[in-house]
Amino acid sequence: MPEAKTRVTRQSWLEKKIGPGLVTGASDDDPSGIATYSQAGARFGLATLWTAVVTYPLMATIQEMCARIGLVTAQGLTGVLKRNYPRPVLWLIVGLSFPAITLNIGANLSGMGAVANMLVPSVPAPAFSVLIAIALVYFIVRWPYRTIARVLKWFCLSLLCYLAVPFLYRQDWMLILRSTFIPDIELNAQFMAIVVGILGTTISPYLFFWQASMEVEELHLRNLVVDKRIIQGMQKDVRWGIFFSNLVFYFIILTTGTVLYREGIHDIETVEQAARALKPLAGDFSYLLFSLGVLGTGMLAIPVLAGSLSYMISETLDWNEGLDKKFHEAKGFYIVMIISILAALLIGYTGISPFRALIATAIVYGLSAPILIGMILHISNNKKIMGEYTNGVWSNILGFLTLVLMVAAGAALVYTFMK
Repeated sequence: MPEAKTRVTRQSWLEKKIGPGLVTGASDDDPSGIATYSQAGARFGLATLWTAVVTYPLMATIQEMCARIGLVTAQGLTGVLKRNYPRPVLWLIVGLSFPAITLNIGANLSGMGAVANMLVPSVPAPAFSVLIAIALVYFIVRWPYRTIARVLKWFCLSLLCYLAVPFLYRQDWMLILRSTFIPDIELNAQFMAIVVGILGTTISPYLFFWQASMEVEELHLRNLVVDKRIIQGMQKDVRWGIFFSNLVFYFIILTTGTVLYREGIHDIETVEQAARALKPLAGDFSYLLFSLGVLGTGMLAIPVLAGSLSYMISETLDWNEGLDKKFHEAKGFYIVMIISILAALLIGYTGISPFRALIATAIVYGLSAPILIGMILHISNNKKIMGEYTNGVWSNILGFLTLVLMVAAGAALVYTFMK
């Protein structure tokens, strides 16, 4: 009994120390991210490795703002926008986010089904996608927030697979070091599309909504009174979560940029192709780790995607919301999640390549994120909303740099396509 009690105490302490930041960061490396990073590595080698370093402080800053907005206002991002800004702004953001998030869920489900079929060929890929969707819907509706948060944190461990793969293959570490810190930029449409895709899948709008809403859930769950200590704890949690996310995305580009690119495999059309291509080149173990990572991150990311969409719609329409509520207490909230997952399943039957859908979604995020980042910066500097917890100088500098970078990348993409 004492041992069991000690184990429970340690687990409780760990859960308190690991907040929403880890889940938010880890879910950023979903099959959409894996697809984008794999394409970047396979097509351009190590040329985009530097993006993992550049995006870290930018992503951490924006996510910290979102988390702080949630803690200070005790409202999700959509609720803050609704109560303090013109209604057309809210509908524009929801209108841009809804199709992109649904497409993202559908592509993730298709990619997961294909990878699961690769591991167990006797079960068709569409059947796997349906089973995964049904299982996720059941657990989201039946489990309370505390359980969901605990399970999502354990799914984060699946990302550790990607940190091991490059060490199973001979590497030129001096070239890797140079590519990490010296940007190599090609001014052509394909390269700019990949860069915008990386920015879009890394600095993803749905994560802004999820981060703010999860801080509100934690606020209620733990009965927190917001003060500087709570804010500092949140900042540390967000920074570590985003660091973990970017470390994983760095290693995915490193894996595909050395193993696949060196062997002349530059065209990756599906997520399972990336995993299958590794098998003869880096060995069965690398292939298995890569595949399990796709499945684990998908199980982590789809509840985050569907949840962020549900929070957005519920706050817009003033419905009861929250993963801490039972189905009968927040029917609209859960119905949006269910519909988004089930509707996303249909994308797999349209003939659209899941990989192309994931890349397209990442690019849409990259082009639409500047609008939302501008609003987040405005909210975070609004003393009527944030009181004493408005942005500091560095938050504004990095936030503005993020906005400029996203706008510049989108403009460069449009320019290169029009040439």
